[in-house]
Amino acid sequence: MPLTRSLATADEIRVYLVDRLNLALRRPGMFGKETALRMLMDHLLFLEKEPEAWTEQQRIWNDRGAWTSTGVAGAFRDLVPGHYDDHCTASVYAEFAHRRDWLVPDRVLDAGEFHALRNSARQWAGVDRVWPDVTAEFGAPSLLIGGTNPYYGKTLGFLSEDPEDPIVFFHLWNGSAPDDEARWPELEEPLLLAVRFGNGNFRETVTFTPEGRRRRPEADAPCR
Repeated sequence: MPLTRSLATADEIRVYLVDRLNLALRRPGMFGKETALRMLMDHLLFLEKEPEAWTEQQRIWNDRGAWTSTGVAGAFRDLVPGHYDDHCTASVYAEFAHRRDWLVPDRVLDAGEFHALRNSARQWAGVDRVWPDVTAEFGAPSLLIGGTNPYYGKTLGFLSEDPEDPIVFFHLWNGSAPDDEARWPELEEPLLLAVRFGNGNFRETVTFTPEGRRRRPEADAPCR
């Protein structure tokens, strides 16, 4: 006789998928990068009976210039050094997860903290900064993409109590990928490349530090 197994309920499946998604957003390289994020979100949207929301989100990203034939990662290819775009890509998916109420932040800034951060972040990035500078100025992030090892690049996201507010991301980088041992790590602490937030044209939401502009793959590409 076949074995009888009890199955998880829809609520239990949703809790499990949300947990997996939050882990994948924080460690995209360990979970399968952009493909894993898309698959987890596809499963969640199917479970929530809104599969059409994915097609609509792709359209929004495409209209903003954040979607390419190679997904969101392609939008970062001429903005950040090679092998770093996984963290940046995860940050864009985190924005969608936040709007869907899937993102579980480690910290939520109150209205005053968040508006002070948002109002100063672009100007603050006008000089070169490193990882400890970001946390000393703005505190612990709501979302840490990439782990705590200083030898690796990462993205720090800050979000407010208001779901309508954009997440403010700080993109930090530390040299080439680990398979290039001759050049990695380049720095003792990850270097801030750019601050990104907003819902307008994708490139116009990115503000580079001086070092971020110098390290761009195509320094003459139009951007802030």
